[in-house]
Amino acid sequence: MSQDQSKTLELFSRKQVSEHNNANDCWVTVSNRKIYDVTKFLDEHPGGPQYILDYAGKDITEVLKDSTIHEHSESAYEILEDSSYLVGYMATELEEKELLTNSSHKVEVKLATLDFDSTTFVKDLPTEEKLSIATDYSRDYKRHHFLDLQKPLLPQVMFGKFTKDFYVDQIHRPRHYGKGSAPLFGNFLEPLSKTSWYVIPMVWLPVVLYHVGVAFKNMNPIFTIFFFCLGTFVWTLIEYGLHRFLFHFDDWLPESNVCFTLHFLLHGVHHYLPMDKYRLVMPPTLFVILCTPFYKLVFGLLPLYVAYAGFAGGLFGYVCYDLTHYFLHHSKLPSFMRKLKKYHLEHHYKNYQLGFGVTSWFWDKVFGTYLSPTSPISQMKYD
Repeated sequence: MSQDQSKTLELFSRKQVSEHNNANDCWVTVSNRKIYDVTKFLDEHPGGPQYILDYAGKDITEVLKDSTIHEHSESAYEILEDSSYLVGYMATELEEKELLTNSSHKVEVKLATLDFDSTTFVKDLPTEEKLSIATDYSRDYKRHHFLDLQKPLLPQVMFGKFTKDFYVDQIHRPRHYGKGSAPLFGNFLEPLSKTSWYVIPMVWLPVVLYHVGVAFKNMNPIFTIFFFCLGTFVWTLIEYGLHRFLFHFDDWLPESNVCFTLHFLLHGVHHYLPMDKYRLVMPPTLFVILCTPFYKLVFGLLPLYVAYAGFAGGLFGYVCYDLTHYFLHHSKLPSFMRKLKKYHLEHHYKNYQLGFGVTSWFWDKVFGTYLSPTSPISQMKYD
């Protein structure tokens, strides 16, 4: 069952589109299919209105890609995603003959972009509109013989008959479920497998405030702030280490379905379905399990109130990490955050063996795992 994300909008002929070609009425097309009315955007365009007016009534697909004409950031694509700009679709020759005779000119249009294959790693990050295109469930299963998105995923991983190499290859090649979340358990446990982003600050910020409050009451405020900031910095190293060596213990994964299942629950499901809003941040119960050894280590090695301040800083760093991770996937970010968003999404869609930093790429540069524009794509072993 594939998820159709097309819209019912008016069809226009190529001639009709070409007539909207001035500053008071400016249309452009993308992929010779989607029609955008960008009249109100002309004065807001960073390069000035003339860059757009030169292509009024025409297709701008290649222009958007060509940096020699005018450099376009991700914000250009984000603006086009705004449904208020989309006014219709340009009719094919067949549609012009068969459908433009219809007085309402409204038909269900199936866009060619619905054929986008997210399971193929690419050198250049797909535009954000493609990341919302749902995978064709049946076609994906027939082609890859891995997991069927129409059925609970966990039993398929637990009892699947595949090798470690096949599992690691397939689990990192993204699928898109569409609206909602793919079934994980398929029973009453299903709600427990989902976590909304706002749960993270609600649960953990009070814990941060309690620990830093104890430190402030019993230690010099300057020392408290110093060790809090130090704890936050140490968290960035822990974040990198957990992501690289625990979440991605792909090379060390034993040939065992039980281990595949643990890997899937820990991080595999996120790489398999990277745009799932409810399986992106870490469930509090899982975080307690991962956090407990660090908590005991901090309070076992450091003076008591230094431990309170340092742990509060580390926990605050974790909250920032999980929220950053969520918004990198699901929000239109300000310009200073777009490079970080691109960097992280390339970890999913270009090379999952590089780019382990989420809140920054600092440790990637320190340890030689920086995901640069010239980095190779991850190898795909199985069709």
